[in-house]
This record gives sequence, C-alpha cells and structure tokens, in this order.
Amino acid sequence: MMAVMFFNSSCAGCHRPGPVLCRTCRFVLAAPPAMPASGDVVAAVPFVGRPRQVLLNFKYGNRRQLGHHLAGLVVNRLLESGIGPDEVDVVTWAPTSAKRRHRRGFDQAELVARRVALQLGVPCRRLLRRDGVAPPQTGLDRAQRLHGPVFTASPAAHGQRVLVIDDVVTTGATLRSATHALRLAGAVDVIKSAVATTPAVVTDRRREAPRARKRPAATHTVVHGQRAA
Repeated sequence: MMAVMFFNSSCAGCHRPGPVLCRTCRFVLAAPPAMPASGDVVAAVPFVGRPRQVLLNFKYGNRRQLGHHLAGLVVNRLLESGIGPDEVDVVTWAPTSAKRRHRRGFDQAELVARRVALQLGVPCRRLLRRDGVAPPQTGLDRAQRLHGPVFTASPAAHGQRVLVIDDVVTTGATLRSATHALRLAGAVDVIKSAVATTPAVVTDRRREAPRARKRPAATHTVVHGQRAA
C-alpha cells in the first residue's frame, strides 16, 4: 500500500508544502546578491525578493523555527567581515515595544540575537530598554523612519564590546539610537548587525568610510543544520 505524506507546514519563502524552509530557499538565502561592504551595519541579506518574504513570515507569521537559520546567516556574514568571537564580549538586541512583543508572542530581534550568541559562543544579555511608545517602522515613509525609537542601556554595558542585533534595517535609525544608548552607558565598542537591510540603506552607506577593524583568522564555521538550544 502506498504511503501518503501530509504536510501541516509550508516553506516561509515559497509556500510549498513541507519544511519551514525548503532546500531551494535555503540556497537562495545562503547565496544572496553581493552586498556592498559597510562600516556601519553588517547585514546578511538584502531585504528584497525571497529573503524579504522569509523575514516577513518570520516576523509576522510566527515562524520562530526560522530564527536559528537566520542567525546562522548573520554569523557567517560577521565572520566574512572579519568579526569573530574574540571581538565581542556580549550580544544584545534592539527590543521591539512591549505591545508588539505581546501581540506576536516573541521579540524577533531577541530570538535571532540569542542564537547568534549561541553560535558565536559568547553571552547574550538584555542591555537595552525601549522608552515610550513608537510606531512600527513598517508602513512609515523615509522621513518618519529617520526618527528612531529611544533606548536606555543597562550599566552592565560599561566596558563591554557589544554586538547589537536587529532584524531588518531600513534607515538605520533604530540601531543608531541603540548604539547611542550603549555608548552613553560606557560600552567601549558597538558592532551593529542585522539579518537584512533595504537596498536604499546599502546604497547610502557606500559613501561611509569603513571602520578600522583587525581581521582575525577565519577559523569558525557555522553549521546551519545544528540544533539550537
């Protein structure tokens, strides 16, 4: 008798029945269009096409299973940029508002940050608090997005080299605000990273001079199939 398989899930990238991310979409995410070097934000993929669809499903479709794979993309991009565990003391994230976290059931930036820290082998701590109520960046025009949220950083950031993670960068206002707060709290270095960035942000940052950073030997390899704790 022929066995029949029923899939209760579909791919977050192409919606085909099967695993949360099919083999084809994994390949697309692992080999995105060339990303221009940026000394400001280290982003893994451009926020267009298939990567955009995956990120939207992750963020709004409660596809939390994608967190480990997206974190792997971020870690690989960091290592390619010469940023390894030896340059990071702690990983944190730019938190979403309490209201949006409650509505979604999770903070997508936190989920990615904790898995990035796990794969790098460094601690992950909540160092930022989002002050006030800010509208979501999605749906705002560029002028509105330039006014990012306000953060307050924990005194635990003092003397630390911090890697701060966001999910999607549009104007960069959120990570700039997070960096400002961390530096006010005494962080000695802040590295900004994200899963994805819009093409407009990448184009704008071509004009910025890259930060001088010592490149450690690339001896770390991320295995996306490894199960996260």
